[in-house]
Amino acid sequence: MKRKIFFSVIIILSGLMSTSLIAQKSSNKNFVKLGVSQINITPDQPVIMSGYDARKTPSTGVHDSIFASALFFSDKQNKALLISADMIGFPFAFIDTVKKMISTKTGLSADNIMLIATHDHGGPAIHTYEDNLPQTNEDYIQILKEKLVTLATDAMSNPQPFSMGVGKGKCDMNINRRAVFADGGVWLGRNPDGACDHELDVIKFVDANNNLIALFVNWPCHGTVMGQDNYLITGDWPQSAAHYIKDSAGKNIVVAVTAGASANINPIYGPGDSFNELEAVGYHVGNEVLKIINQIKTSQVKSIKFVNSKMTFPGKKGWTDQFPQTSVASGSDVDIRLTGLKLDKIILCGISGELMTEMGLQVKKQSPYRKTIMITHCNGLTGYICTDNAFTEGGYETKVSHLMPGVEKPLVQKCLEMIKSF
Repeated sequence: MKRKIFFSVIIILSGLMSTSLIAQKSSNKNFVKLGVSQINITPDQPVIMSGYDARKTPSTGVHDSIFASALFFSDKQNKALLISADMIGFPFAFIDTVKKMISTKTGLSADNIMLIATHDHGGPAIHTYEDNLPQTNEDYIQILKEKLVTLATDAMSNPQPFSMGVGKGKCDMNINRRAVFADGGVWLGRNPDGACDHELDVIKFVDANNNLIALFVNWPCHGTVMGQDNYLITGDWPQSAAHYIKDSAGKNIVVAVTAGASANINPIYGPGDSFNELEAVGYHVGNEVLKIINQIKTSQVKSIKFVNSKMTFPGKKGWTDQFPQTSVASGSDVDIRLTGLKLDKIILCGISGELMTEMGLQVKKQSPYRKTIMITHCNGLTGYICTDNAFTEGGYETKVSHLMPGVEKPLVQKCLEMIKSF
């Protein structure tokens, strides 16, 4: 009698477990899936580097390899692809071409792609700021395009169930760079009293077995620890941070690094020629990431949404000094592309230029979503986007910006409208 009861219980439990597994598999269909991939995009021959006009000759070697990382999100109705690469920036023509190539290869709508540069000043020139480049760079540009398509295809090939969580930390290795000099002009330096967003955001992705598979990292800072005297290819602090994170969290995880609103923010070290200083910034960023991920709780993602917008503003021509101008010569109109990705209640707000930190702080503060992350150098190259107050002070950013004063308020408002549209 006891054996009959025992076997009956086993059968019932087995039935319940089977029902539970069926229900779990069924429920997984209602959640977003994730595909990840990473590819080495280091040039295999000397190339002209981007980021400093003083560098006129090709690279002399490679200090550390540079990478592109992809995160692909998919549910029954929606798909979104995010790519982050160790480059200084992507011109609009490059963005449009690569998006079309990815769309043709995979069927994914070009409108649902975020192609982001870390703003690394130690990588190859791809016409981001340069008009004429040698054939070695032109060859590299074609290879880079093909590699980004391969990266996208790999990430999209087999998305899997996953869970996600977000955490916030702080890293003080960045500083406002708009320093007031003795002549009263504002120039590139260190301004400890200036506005600076030190917030470091991390999104953690784990698979169905709770194994870490990817991290998204966002911190507002130029990739300029290494300066114009460096002729070795490097991913600057973003790649240094990624290396440090992988050494501790797992060599095979994908780490996608992006820059927050940092048009007027530099690392506290550099620009210089010390890779020791570069590693120091990468260490502190990476160490904070590792602290954050241990505190993040994850859950399955129920929905993804994607939105694009664009604004066109009056353009201006540059000037030659660091002082505020009494009059500004007009130039061609300038487009700013805005891209929004919503993962449950996490908002990624992408902007196609270098946004001053004050504007990024405004958007985050006024956003109805507490977990709002600003991403610059996203889907194009608008250049410096300055606050109205910066034009009254002068400085490098206002001098080289292609935009007339008056962008701040309408752009912040448009970002908030885009976020609220979710």
